[in-house]
Formats: sequence, structure tokens, C-alpha cells
Amino acid sequence: MPTYAINKRANYDYEILEKIEGGLVLAGYEVKSIKTGHISLKGAFVTIHENQAYLTNANIPAYQVLNMPKEYDPNRSRKVLIHKREIKSLLGKISQKGLTLVPIRVYSTRGLIKLEFGLGKGKKKIDKREDIKKREAKINMNRILKNKY
Repeated sequence: MPTYAINKRANYDYEILEKIEGGLVLAGYEVKSIKTGHISLKGAFVTIHENQAYLTNANIPAYQVLNMPKEYDPNRSRKVLIHKREIKSLLGKISQKGLTLVPIRVYSTRGLIKLEFGLGKGKKKIDKREDIKKREAKINMNRILKNKY
């Protein structure tokens, strides 16, 4: 199960409450571009319009620039395939203040390109500092244990 892109800022900026998996509707040249590792989730988010989920602002550059259609937009919205009951559930949850849908990673399963996104709550600066302190304490403890043995 190769992973093509990871949104590193997702876990830093958001507290992920729930993870959802969905397929992406892509053109053939976009699939080739993703499989060569050319995708960026920086600044991307998932929106829901008319009972359909869309990955918005994800950058998938052209696979072969000379062979691309003239109207190709690398930042266009791409449909995310998830069940209607999941969409209804997500609509109820994101209506709460401070919750958003954040893409976490893009990967492949059995030849299909999948998107893992999460229901995230934005972290405040204090929360981020606490995470950094916990991470540093864990590193120091591992360092002490390693030197002890």
C-alpha cells in the first residue's frame, strides 16, 4: 500500500477526531502524476456541496506538460467517493463550530487512489506547545534509557 502524499501539518494544526477513507475521481494523466509522487496536500481541505464531497485546493501538476489539455487546472476540485450516510453524518458534525475536514494522506489500494481525511478540530497555540513538550520528554526518556543499557 504505497503512500503518495502526507499532510504533515494536519496533526500539528488539528486534533483529528475521526478518520474517513474515500476514493478520488481523477483523470488518467492525474493518476500517472500522483503515482510518480507529484501531489501536494498543503493548504487542501474537503468540502461538501449538494451531498457530494470534494477535495479542494490539492495541487496535482501535469504529468507531461506538452500533452496536457489547455484547460487543465492543477488545483481544481476533485470528487471524493464516500457513502451518502457518511456524508450526512459529516454534515451534522461539521455544522458544529470549529470542526473541519482535513486531508491526511493519499495512497493506493489495489490500484485505486484513495484519500484519507479526518474530522479535525483546530488546535490553539497552547495545545501545540503541550504536544511539543510531550514529544521532547519522550525523546529525552528514550535517550536516557538508551544510554543506561
